[in-house]
Amino acid sequence: MTTIRGARDRARIEVTAAIKDEARKQLAAEGAVKLSLRAVARELGMVSSALYRYFPSRDDLLTALIVDAYDAVGNTAESALAAAPDPRNHPARWAAVCTAVRAWALAHPHEYALIYGSPVPGYTAPMDTVGPAARVGGALISVVRDAYASQGLALPPLDEELRPEAHRLAANVAPGLPPAVVVAMVAAWAQLFGLISFELFGQFNRVVEERDVFFAQAVSRLAQEIGIRPAL
Repeated sequence: MTTIRGARDRARIEVTAAIKDEARKQLAAEGAVKLSLRAVARELGMVSSALYRYFPSRDDLLTALIVDAYDAVGNTAESALAAAPDPRNHPARWAAVCTAVRAWALAHPHEYALIYGSPVPGYTAPMDTVGPAARVGGALISVVRDAYASQGLALPPLDEELRPEAHRLAANVAPGLPPAVVVAMVAAWAQLFGLISFELFGQFNRVVEERDVFFAQAVSRLAQEIGIRPAL
């Protein structure tokens, strides 16, 4: 019985992977809005009723793809942070995470668009996506926490009128970090993905030519705005 169950589990894993692979092809060709379970089933030679046993609705399949994409870019960010050679060089660690995320986005533009592009009409992401979605931010927060713990962080300015929101953000996003730092970090996070999106979606066409250098400079400036001090 254990052997039979193991074979069934392996078969389910293989079919699930095939369904998601075909769905990603549809994302690349048609976009998330036109993702269709019937079309996926047809391309795989399955009847729709069989596919529904794996993903009861289009939204369930879409959620699986979103979680996979968030986990992929999150793993990329975390791996880049772990591979950074000098744990005391906080600007370099910050840049390593940002550069790895950009590289992933350029290599997986359709998956990036799924999680950081326009929302899919009629789709509401469930709580299952929250943890995976936080992984890149978690890697960046780790850099800032380490810098703060080693006195490698200078407090950025904070407007008095923003102070209540800053305290709320700090409590919710990064407890233990100074509110001024958290405000700057959230702004930097938004600007990072703005930079990547502008490059990926064509807004930099005929504007920015030396994009690697431009991105590296921008990422360095973001670290400075947060207060991350240069390595000694």
